[in-house]
Amino acid sequence: MILTKRFVASLFVAFSTLCACALTNDVYVWQRSWNEPLRQALHEHRTNFNRIVVLSAEITWKDRKPELIKVPVDFSTLAAIRTPVGLALQVGPYSGPFDRTNEIAHFLLGTAKSLMAEAKANGVDPVELQLDFDCAESKLEGYRIWVEAIKSTISPTPLTITTLPAWLHQPAFAGLIRKTDGFVLQVHSLERPRDIDSPFALCDPVAARNAAIKAASFGIPFRIALPTYGYTIAFDAKGRFVGLSAEGPAKSWPNGVQLRDVRSNPQELAALVQTWNTNPPVSLSNHPFQGIIWYRFPVANDILNLHWKTLETMMRGRSPHESLEVKPRRVEPGLVEISLENNGELDISSRFAIEVRWSRVGGTRLVAGDGLRDFELVDAQPSTVRFRTKSQSYRLPAGEKQVIGWLRLSQDREVQVEIRKEP
Repeated sequence: MILTKRFVASLFVAFSTLCACALTNDVYVWQRSWNEPLRQALHEHRTNFNRIVVLSAEITWKDRKPELIKVPVDFSTLAAIRTPVGLALQVGPYSGPFDRTNEIAHFLLGTAKSLMAEAKANGVDPVELQLDFDCAESKLEGYRIWVEAIKSTISPTPLTITTLPAWLHQPAFAGLIRKTDGFVLQVHSLERPRDIDSPFALCDPVAARNAAIKAASFGIPFRIALPTYGYTIAFDAKGRFVGLSAEGPAKSWPNGVQLRDVRSNPQELAALVQTWNTNPPVSLSNHPFQGIIWYRFPVANDILNLHWKTLETMMRGRSPHESLEVKPRRVEPGLVEISLENNGELDISSRFAIEVRWSRVGGTRLVAGDGLRDFELVDAQPSTVRFRTKSQSYRLPAGEKQVIGWLRLSQDREVQVEIRKEP
């Protein structure tokens, strides 16, 4: 068989594209309540991910003594979906001493061993144990002692650890990750804001790209954790930071508190994924960058997380788009229902004004009407009314439709509707 230069070049391009697009998509299940919406989402979206890493326990510290908080993981659901599962053990801040033979080390090793045994006894053979330790940069050398001991304890199951971009520049980092089977580079975080006017960002795409290049230089397999979530941040009347709310039930804030949402940016993250799929920060001969692990698994009742439609678009490296329609519906003669429909791939959060008009022929007038959900009826005129959002907190998830108001006219008339965003 004779291979022409053009054919060889085509083969190389195809091979390069195949290799460049081989990044996997994993996801964290960090929920501490295994309720029906979570179980249903796992069954429906189990094929979206290469593996699922579930939070199984947390170690906190009281008087420098470790305390274990177990998460009631539903192993029967995990066994049924047949997607590879990893376990995550979260460990709170600890300053030392680090030893592999003292009481604390025995507690850590015993916890790791028991988590693995529990999963296997319930039909789940973990593909990794992931250690999420909130370690100070100056303590990475001590952390290495723990990592080495835990890895030996759970062998042959791989041990991975979560890391931060700041760790990459510490002298002890290389020695630490060489004791692992891989690491997760977490490029998302939120610093405590000074005031309500401070700029907020969960992930800086430029910093994330630079961190990925630096991480690849160590030659150890790694994934990058990208955010899907958001926070509601509270400030007092003077604009000073009060607190924040993440996943779980919404907080009840005191009167006078001002709220702002900060969320992951789907367009920026999709651009990052596209860049890494087509031009990963490694050569074709060296593949330490394995893929993305998303934090966290979307569930229908998690209002501070991305919608499935949005995340699936981002995972393909395509930027989600907006598509919002306002639609009137004749319920019965003279009664009109107004709906908003998000046909796009992006959750829409903004203030809206919706104008409804009708013909005054025959003296048609407004008899009654009202806004629903976060909308109010304002500015009623002889042949027009407006619906307007009450606050900036209104959010319409991708793929959802909501009735936002109704009108009762004195005669049966067709209406025209128009929507616009407001500042």
